[in-house]
Amino acid sequence: MRALISVYNKDGIYEFAKFLEDRGVKIVSTGGTYRYLKEKGIDVVEVSSITGFDEILDGRVKTLHPVVHAGLLAVRDNEEHVEQLKKRGIEYIDFVVVNLYPFFEKVKEDLTDEEKIEFIDIGGPSMLRSAAKNYKYVVSVCDPKDYSMVMDEILTYGEVRLEKRRYLAGKVFNLTSAYDAAISNYLLEDDFPEYLTLSYKKSMNLRYGENPHQRAAYYTKTVGLGAIKDFEQLNGKELSYNNLKDMDIAWKVVCEFDEPCCCAVKHNSPCGVAVGKDVFDAYSKAYECDRISIFGGIVALNRRVDKRTAEKLIEIFLEIVIAPDYDEDALLVLKEKKNLRVIKALSTPKDNLEYVSVDGGILVQDVDNKLVSEFRYVTDKKPTDKEMEDMLFGMKVVKYVKSNAIVVVRDKMAIGIAGGQVNRIWAACQALERGEGATCLVSDAFFPFEDVVEKANEYGIKAIMQPGGSIRDKESIDACNKYGISMVFTGVRHFKH
Repeated sequence: MRALISVYNKDGIYEFAKFLEDRGVKIVSTGGTYRYLKEKGIDVVEVSSITGFDEILDGRVKTLHPVVHAGLLAVRDNEEHVEQLKKRGIEYIDFVVVNLYPFFEKVKEDLTDEEKIEFIDIGGPSMLRSAAKNYKYVVSVCDPKDYSMVMDEILTYGEVRLEKRRYLAGKVFNLTSAYDAAISNYLLEDDFPEYLTLSYKKSMNLRYGENPHQRAAYYTKTVGLGAIKDFEQLNGKELSYNNLKDMDIAWKVVCEFDEPCCCAVKHNSPCGVAVGKDVFDAYSKAYECDRISIFGGIVALNRRVDKRTAEKLIEIFLEIVIAPDYDEDALLVLKEKKNLRVIKALSTPKDNLEYVSVDGGILVQDVDNKLVSEFRYVTDKKPTDKEMEDMLFGMKVVKYVKSNAIVVVRDKMAIGIAGGQVNRIWAACQALERGEGATCLVSDAFFPFEDVVEKANEYGIKAIMQPGGSIRDKESIDACNKYGISMVFTGVRHFKH
């Protein structure tokens, strides 16, 4: 039997090669792997000695040869295949052990395009795919973590059983498809290509999904940064499916603001958002927005957390605190709550696209990163500078609230947040009832009727910001003029479903 070994990652390969050699398997190898195994004392044969063709083009061509691929692809109970190999003196290859050039890692480094291209592996995927296609006869190993499984199979059964060979073949095509997708995305630079090829790697298995009866796992991009990919967990229990979704929303909200900001999230919707003069002030205000819903929620802060803020944070039960950093004494305070998940965010949100699955398909769209188009002051009364600041604050919040969405604001505090309603007046009523004392109202989409203005007037709202664009815009404008409310159109809708 023969094994062809060509690995970039040398971890564990000597032990695996020695195990095969001790069981009578002849080792064939290439380039750096050949030299490495030779130095370690393995009786290894260079691939050029069986192909009769030296490596050329700086190693770009060494295993792309009929002798290699015929030895991998031959169907061994097909008499014609067997005869063809005998006629040409080609021997079977029974094991292929290959891991690929690290394109996933190198494409993220500060290299030239030409340098990155050199980390696109051609021979490795070709050998793996040939071996995997012929898994009935060939063992294909693309992951060093599988060396021990293969050795256990051989020790226990004398061979790698068919079901395990099939499993290993599946891993090969899983890897090469993700590898090719990453290369395709890098070269195309097209957000909406003909074929949607995504390259993600499992980051962790999750205990369950949104509910205990649902299985779940978390996958992260093989290439590129991401706020909920690149973070450190400093304390607390393992993260859940719902935790990760809520962290995503909370962190995105606070990253909308230059000022110190705090966002509390419950069930994937903001329940309290505020900016303040410092992180303590921002959290205190966000807490006051909704003292009930914040309990058991997720809190994000866009500034380093100090001890004073940490002491206030642990006064109630929270699932997660996420911030860019923590003072050492603040971290000690937070760790007093052993189950509190403390997350250090290493970057701001990076994604340009959003993906949503539907049964049988995936919807892809740009991230909603355009806040307003232009301000149109459509009423007799113009908003004050302070009201404009509060409404812009509210607009940054409302785009993260499920439609129909209304946010009412006072002093850069989202004291009334309502969303997910099937009509706008219900959302307005809920937000206004919760937001006593608010002076400004923000809507994610236009008003189809004047009823929202009527209700806003009942609660003392002085200024309204909405996209505009309804055929009934004049009715809402007339109602605002009737009650002395200023209204500003932005020209940009923020539906979130």
